Amino acid sequence: MVSAPPVHVLRLGHRRERDKRITSHLGLTARAFGADKFVLGGEEDPNVIETLESVSGRFGGDFQSHYEKKPMGWLRNFVQKDAGDGSPGVAIHLTMYGLPWKETIPEIPRDRPIAIVVGGAKVPGEVFGLCQYNISIGNQPHSEVAALAVFLQSWNPGGADASNFTGGLTVVPMESGKQILSPGESLD
Repeated sequence: MVSAPPVHVLRLGHRRERDKRITSHLGLTARAFGADKFVLGGEEDPNVIETLESVSGRFGGDFQSHYEKKPMGWLRNFVQKDAGDGSPGVAIHLTMYGLPWKETIPEIPRDRPIAIVVGGAKVPGEVFGLCQYNISIGNQPHSEVAALAVFLQSWNPGGADASNFTGGLTVVPMESGKQILSPGESLD
């Protein structure tokens, strides 16, 4: 079975004090919905990276995250030269000014790595030209976390399936109460 090309999420314009929770939630949503990598752009914030690494360490999976000092350079390289496999990737910008997601997602090639760009305070105009797809999850202001979740669920409907995360804690679905299994532990 051939595995799907990697999915990166690029967070632009992170502001350390103002955006710490929302950016952490973007990374956690990316991980939970099947993305492979989270790239943090804007102000350097080790706490966001530590949070994502901690969750991945405790709950399993191969999710990676890192800070990128020059995120626009990273994005340019991704779409023009090397998306990690020696060839260019596809960039998708989530913006309320974009084309409708339900109509546009089926047009996106699935044979190359993708970078989903999620803006922060102010998105450079260059992003609209660099990204091959500018997509809206509704043309009204709303949470970028919600937009990312809707996009990723549509891109990979099985991505949020907890069985994708091996080697860590397992949350047992229950109607009431909580149960978490440690690695190697099974239900009795």
